[in-house]
Amino acid sequence: MRILLVEDDAATARSIELMLTHANLNVYCTNLGEEGIDLARLYDYDLILLDLNLPDMHGHEVLRQLRLSRVETPILILSGVDDTDNKIKGFGFGADDYLTKPFHREELVARIHAIIRRSKGHAQSVIRTGRICVNLDAKTVDVEGRTVHLTGKEYQMFELLSLRKGTTLTKEMFLKHIQIRKNRLKSMVARFNFNEISKFRLRSRSVSTRFLCL
Repeated sequence: MRILLVEDDAATARSIELMLTHANLNVYCTNLGEEGIDLARLYDYDLILLDLNLPDMHGHEVLRQLRLSRVETPILILSGVDDTDNKIKGFGFGADDYLTKPFHREELVARIHAIIRRSKGHAQSVIRTGRICVNLDAKTVDVEGRTVHLTGKEYQMFELLSLRKGTTLTKEMFLKHIQIRKNRLKSMVARFNFNEISKFRLRSRSVSTRFLCL
């Protein structure tokens, strides 16, 4: 999952980046609201983490401009201000959630997963596609109740397929989601080759995986 972090405090940004990287999330950081707006307009992120007190503009203005630009990426506000008016204003500008600093890593990660699941149309943490079961919280893949042992990158491939089922996926979307080079993706697919689960015919009625033939 791709997370855009807009946070001006370098120490806080680094701490959050380490938290999310530890949870196998791909994090992109900026300390400026204007740059955050540009990045969110240009690139596809699963969620935006937004601080309110930015050096060039207030976080509420970032929110307002993103929603006016029809950027529908879920936005979670991270703020040291535990103020009801601030929260109400944030939700009014289009925020999806509000978390007060300091916070526990587990709570932040849980909120991120919950928001992204809902934004993709999944209320539960377990996504079933035929006989394939992907647990977004545990980061596991089961086939007919049997756990398939995958590397972190291989799991992320299944995660993307599950979250985006019903949409057309391109090679570039895979490269962005799991942050690997094209030749690395090709070798992963060739090595993995779905050997462990091909007999179960990994299929979704609406998701084609023909693009894996690079």
